[in-house]
Amino acid sequence: MCGITGWVDFGRDLTAGAATADTARTAAEMVATMACRGPDDQGVWTSPHAVLGHRRLAVIDIEGGRQPMAAPADPATPGRPDPAAGPGTTPAAGPGAGPAAVLTYSGEVYNFTELRAELTALGHRFRTRSDTEVVLHAYLQWGEHLAERLNGMYAFAVWDARTEELLLVRDRLGVKPLYWRRLPGGLAFGSEPKAILAHPGADAVLDADGLRGILGFFKDVGRSPYRDIQELRPGHVLRIRRSGLTVRRYWRPPSDPHTDDLPTSVARVRELLEDIVTRQLVSDVPLCTLLSGGLDSSIVTALAAARGPVRSFAVDFTGQAEKFVPDLMRDTPDTPFVHELAEHAGTEHADIVVDAARLADPELRATVVRAFDAPAVNGDMNSSLYLLFRAIREKSTVALSGESADEVFGGYLWFHDAGAVRADTFPWVAMALRPGVSARFGADQSGPFDRGLLQTLDMPAYLADEYAKAVADVPDVPGDDEHERRMRRVCHLHLTHFLPMLLDRKDRASMAVGLEVRVPFCDHRLVEYVYRTPWAMKTHDGREKSLLRSAGRHLLPESIAQRRKSPYPAIQDPAYELALRDQVRDLLADSTAPVTPLLDRGAVKRMADRPMDEAVTTGFGGRRSAFELVLSLDAWLREQNVRLDL
Repeated sequence: MCGITGWVDFGRDLTAGAATADTARTAAEMVATMACRGPDDQGVWTSPHAVLGHRRLAVIDIEGGRQPMAAPADPATPGRPDPAAGPGTTPAAGPGAGPAAVLTYSGEVYNFTELRAELTALGHRFRTRSDTEVVLHAYLQWGEHLAERLNGMYAFAVWDARTEELLLVRDRLGVKPLYWRRLPGGLAFGSEPKAILAHPGADAVLDADGLRGILGFFKDVGRSPYRDIQELRPGHVLRIRRSGLTVRRYWRPPSDPHTDDLPTSVARVRELLEDIVTRQLVSDVPLCTLLSGGLDSSIVTALAAARGPVRSFAVDFTGQAEKFVPDLMRDTPDTPFVHELAEHAGTEHADIVVDAARLADPELRATVVRAFDAPAVNGDMNSSLYLLFRAIREKSTVALSGESADEVFGGYLWFHDAGAVRADTFPWVAMALRPGVSARFGADQSGPFDRGLLQTLDMPAYLADEYAKAVADVPDVPGDDEHERRMRRVCHLHLTHFLPMLLDRKDRASMAVGLEVRVPFCDHRLVEYVYRTPWAMKTHDGREKSLLRSAGRHLLPESIAQRRKSPYPAIQDPAYELALRDQVRDLLADSTAPVTPLLDRGAVKRMADRPMDEAVTTGFGGRRSAFELVLSLDAWLREQNVRLDL
């Protein structure tokens, strides 16, 4: 996976005189923020107007894939790091010749073998087995339009020394993150905001827009919680040169109609899944799968196990299988289905069991907030995911996940709720804020906040504006009737504003421990094909994810093939909220707590003094979510020394 960072400055020479030491120090500090993303190696490449930094998690071609990677002006002779130059340096390729281009790259390109063959036929020569070198040569051959040729998850930066311009590229679905900030004379970028904040030209400020993004129950795509630090949108490329900055969208969900019948569509989905999993099993380091016992992860695990021995891992909570209480989203506990699939597929399986005390530990919360660069409601899910990934990292370096199948195939409850589908807002928000549901769902995040602040934020107006912009981006498909248009809109909103939340959570939690998590259901070929299919085909058996179930049921026990959608688990132990309540009381007693100016202290105190109620045991208590948000927001403000400007 790796972490990337760097900056360009067209206003001064970064390698001249006193600037040299400042440049080296800043580069080292920016790279150091991402040590967890790349524990195996690091590198910095410096030129008069550009600096590229890299932290490496070695997955393919352990010896040959060091970065930043340089290529000389002759694309037939690729540049390569010289091990004799020592760690942290990448020399220009060739004696007396500067590089044509330099790459710092994060991710995996799954079609690099085909691209390598194509480039070889065009005259390029390769000295490594890495996909990094393929991406570099692809840029030399096709420029910024290399993005359209890549199949994978990636975020990378290329400095073109011939034209003195920087290119930033992010994958179609946004599996890998990439942030940027304008600076006087140029731009800084990084896999995470904290890399940019290590640059002296950037500062950590929370303004009203940033807080709106934190409180909104959807991904505020294109923004970060920090003022002036933007997110490169999925499927976009950014180019900056002396004359200015441009951003181009190179991918969007397709607008052409689906022409295959149901049997053909089922066969095509099955064929795609088999190809995708086979490609994503390529690794030079130990690999495993994430298994929840649901349809999605079970299909991925079964496909992987059919191709060779595989480990599988699942998260569980102490005593939860025995004391499980059904709730709005979950009918059954995961554990029995996890064990059934593991036995059925013959995996080497392990449960990672977490208890309430560990999950509520303030030090763990601070660690997770540091990894996420943001606070969170329902923070127990972030923390348990981090603990799961940390335990997995002791055995494996790469994991395959079933994430994104619900967004692609239509698995969530609100896809199938007429009121949520017809609402003039994001459907998951419509369901979450429905009377009688919001307290259990944890979606009402306004309770702990100052009334005047809430008036300033005007969250209903913000939500309406963001929804209008999201809907305006949905392309029309010829031949769709009104119902099909509505359902296609719902699918589009999930791909662009719900899925990014989950992908960001997955990336931050996994890369915080140096684990690469691959997402087969985010292969753009599958996403495009399923997006085109009509809603009646996606629900042809009258249930959620019919198309996926039909394509994969031959791999599964019938109980799992028929299991109702169950999201990532939340802890139900009441001891968890009791611990949060005590921590909130301690926070209220601390007059120096940085979150205090944002709170309605009386409202928070009343929450903390109210007796426990039944909603707590479901893992969806609105009060519990409020506690998590207040505590994680305070930890974030402290950890990043964020200045408030509201």
